[in-house]
Amino acid sequence: MASEVKTKDQQHPQEKRDREIVACLLQETDSDRNKAELARLRVRYTGFPGAREIQRHLDAVLQRWQLTEEQLFEMTRKIHATGQAYKRGSSADGKDDWT
Repeated sequence: MASEVKTKDQQHPQEKRDREIVACLLQETDSDRNKAELARLRVRYTGFPGAREIQRHLDAVLQRWQLTEEQLFEMTRKIHATGQAYKRGSSADGKDDWT
């Protein structure tokens, strides 16, 4: 009989702040800034062993905006290429937070 190894979920260091962002995304429209935020958080939490609620909410936002992850990433690559993802005054502290 093979034994199953269960991994304990971890808490991401940015989870508290990200929960607030996700709550906003659940209530807002799919603007360029919001698409960039959603993509950034999808990258951050894909494969992360924890933050299951955030991951479910990110999936819900994608469904609500009727996008696949591939479509989202394609759109946000174009947004970032123009330098318009995080225009001054569009994010809380004016800088990207990809970590």
